Amino acid sequence: MYARLLSLPSQSFFLFGPRGTGKSMWLSHVLPDAALNIDLLRSSTYLAYKRDPSLLGREVAALPPGSWVVIDEVQKAPELLDEVHALMFASGHDTRFALSGSSARKLKKSNANMLAGRAWSKRMFPLSALETSEDFRLEEALRYGQMPLRINAASTADQVEFLDAYVETYLREEIWQEALVRNLDAFHRFLSVAAVVNGQILNLSNIARDVGVARSTVQGYFSILEDTLIGWQLPAWRKRAKVKEVAHPKFYLFDCGVQRALAGLHRDKPSRGERGVLFETWLLNEFRALNAYGSHGAEMFYWRTESGNEVDLIFKRGAWATGIEIKSTTTWNDRFNKGLRTLLDAGDIDHAFGVYAGERELRFGDIRVLPYQKALQAAWQGDFIAEARNGHSSPDGGQHVL
Repeated sequence: MYARLLSLPSQSFFLFGPRGTGKSMWLSHVLPDAALNIDLLRSSTYLAYKRDPSLLGREVAALPPGSWVVIDEVQKAPELLDEVHALMFASGHDTRFALSGSSARKLKKSNANMLAGRAWSKRMFPLSALETSEDFRLEEALRYGQMPLRINAASTADQVEFLDAYVETYLREEIWQEALVRNLDAFHRFLSVAAVVNGQILNLSNIARDVGVARSTVQGYFSILEDTLIGWQLPAWRKRAKVKEVAHPKFYLFDCGVQRALAGLHRDKPSRGERGVLFETWLLNEFRALNAYGSHGAEMFYWRTESGNEVDLIFKRGAWATGIEIKSTTTWNDRFNKGLRTLLDAGDIDHAFGVYAGERELRFGDIRVLPYQKALQAAWQGDFIAEARNGHSSPDGGQHVL
């Protein structure tokens, strides 16, 4: 097991993340002495609490004060959250709850009790390159993704089999069942199209035409992927109303291997054109995870004008913003800096970086270009945000914890 960057909170918390990212394993590692473990994926356990949610209260009442209680896949029995809420208010019983789930959809649809802020919200992602450390291989991450079971597979064939199983048994069956999609064939077509438009600006009308369903149906399908944490949207950044800036979000799947399996490409090496999108997808997912694990509180955007001038990522917190351009190449050309210079010259961003697959750090005036390994360290340490906040240049600062 790789040590995860997520730290155990000191109080009750929700832990959300896609199926297979290691939530249960992490909980068993950080809470080996939990007084009560409830796995709602087990049919007998699920049925017992579904029939009688008050069973949880009677069991917790018998535990020593201050005990940890783990409830895995809590979205399967949202009514248990009412019991958890009541137990949190119980006099003289400071039980702490770790509530994991792979979907927020059922909780939203059932208007589940989200504990009014009394439980922190944490996220689990596929393994980061910082977590796998010296075992990390960029080309494998781009081709097969960073899911724990993929990384632990014994052979290339096993990695392919894992991705096949993940797509067939989880994405095409469990999500379909949970979402109660009436037209299964259309949903299957949508998953393939969603994989193809990964990293692109969303045009729901075009996607609806390709899938053969109404635009509102496609919008609902994307909501399913977001609620089940399989996909996410990167919103457009529009700071200057005078410029004709693109307003639609981009869409990304949470893992390169899952994206390629949905597109039917995971048995082949990535093409040169595919590699650029994969590198961007992988790095944005890394930045998103490290921002969450480090509790840095940065918002993420992209910027693009109708003429095609673009910056891949804007990190923003408060009044400060940092622009980051991403290239999968091992060399950096000054023309890559066009979008960053536009925003710097306009005073719309405070600092600018390039991130690439090369080995050396470079500087083009006010723009610093970092190898991806160094950029990941800076993101984990919060240096992109600290640089904007403190007004100095220090992606070397801080201390790496692994």
